[in-house]
Formats: sequence, C-alpha cells, structure tokens
Amino acid sequence: MWKLIGPDGKSYDSKKIGSLGGHRRGRIYGRLDCRAALQAIARGGYVANRVFFLNEEDARSAGYRPCAVCLPEAYVRWKATNKSA
Repeated sequence: MWKLIGPDGKSYDSKKIGSLGGHRRGRIYGRLDCRAALQAIARGGYVANRVFFLNEEDARSAGYRPCAVCLPEAYVRWKATNKSA
C-alpha cells in the first residue's frame, strides 16, 4: 500500500503508486525525478514533509502548486491564474 494525498488534502492508502511528489510545507508538487527536489532530499530535512499524489488533478485540488523546475509549463499557467502568488 502507498500513502497518498487526495484532492481533499487528506492522506489515504492506495494500491497505486503516486506519480508525483510534493512538499507539505511548501505546498509544491512535481515529478519524482525533479532535480530541485532530489537536491533538497540529498541535503536532508525535506523528507519529513514529503507527500505523494496519484496525479496533478489531486495535487492541485489539495492546494498544491506545480514546481517551476520540473513542470515549468504548468507553473507558468498556475502563475497566470494566481496573480497574488
């Protein structure tokens, strides 16, 4: 079983592996091979706040934004609709 975050922001057990990782405190999601996330994990401290999502829809619904490093197109679209961010 995998522990994922659903669209309501609550965790649940899933038989499917999450396709995206995120950071709970930063409210950011991105690809599992994201260079920025892997660097943060290597420095330590990031792992305690690591969360996983089944897909982008769940991540966005839970209030997370796309990573500017590994999802630049999605980030530009998010930024355009969130002027106060």
